[in-house]
Amino acid sequence: MAIAEEITKAIGAHGMWKQRLREAIETGKSEFTVERVRPDNFCDFGNWLYSLPLSDQKSSHWKTVQDLHGKFHAEAARVLGLGVRGHKREAEHELAAESNYVKISLELTGAMMKWKESYR
Repeated sequence: MAIAEEITKAIGAHGMWKQRLREAIETGKSEFTVERVRPDNFCDFGNWLYSLPLSDQKSSHWKTVQDLHGKFHAEAARVLGLGVRGHKREAEHELAAESNYVKISLELTGAMMKWKESYR
């Protein structure tokens, strides 16, 4: 699959995390564990990202996306942990507009879009 297609797929997949986190906060349960969410190379995009040739990994786009992708997973794992431990109010706050999770999610999406556009 071409890089642009992988990035498009990843944007959608990472966008779904907000809903998954909301469900975990609401129910106190998740099919995912914090330990499984935290590493940035367990998801399909992370596996793909780290499998790219070194020449691609040297690009500024790759480095930016890799950094933000790692931060995204760390934040998602933190929010998930709050939700499944029953810290509902604090977890809900972490999905608010000014939260680190939302900020990093938006930055990651923007960086992925710029990377994708670089292939046009």
